[in-house]
Amino acid sequence: CFLLGAMAYDRFAAICSPLSYPVIMNKRVFMKLVTGSWTLGFMLGTVQTTRVSSFPFGGPSEINHTSCETPAVLELACADTFLFEIYAFTGTILIIMVPFMLIILSYIQILFAILKMPSTIGRKKAFSTWASHLTSVTLFYGTASMTYLQPKSGYSPETKKLMSLSYSLLTPVLNPLIYSLRNSELKRALIKLWRRKVDLHTF
Repeated sequence: CFLLGAMAYDRFAAICSPLSYPVIMNKRVFMKLVTGSWTLGFMLGTVQTTRVSSFPFGGPSEINHTSCETPAVLELACADTFLFEIYAFTGTILIIMVPFMLIILSYIQILFAILKMPSTIGRKKAFSTWASHLTSVTLFYGTASMTYLQPKSGYSPETKKLMSLSYSLLTPVLNPLIYSLRNSELKRALIKLWRRKVDLHTF
């Protein structure tokens, strides 16, 4: 989510200040945003993993999940994890909501900038630049919110597994395709392939 926030800033700079974009998003700024996002993610993951590992585990050793997600591991702990769950829930809200609010603010500025553009072609190009990030944000935050911001009894274990897979696997797999759709050559190739399939089914 930190990286999505950094990408939102990049889209904001590209659409709202296109002439100054090479100066605003130079290589140094880009590296700082990427490094900062990865460092924050690594630090938060390390702190949470270390705290979860400190609980005693003496019961079943099989995790009913597709991966070692914190909620699934905590179910095997032989201690009261209530306080940690409150801390983890609060931390998750902050980690999700702070970048999300920054993304929303950048989206508002982007939307106003697009609406002010006099050219229809310019608006289409700007919206195309913005749409790929909007799709990624919707996929990520939609599946992540359903995975983490839910009561224990909210969904069945199988549903939780499916949502976790969507959050951790589906979004990264679809991201290259989402951003590639901005490429006009790829669009033409997909349209050509689609028309060929339609023609085959017609005959």
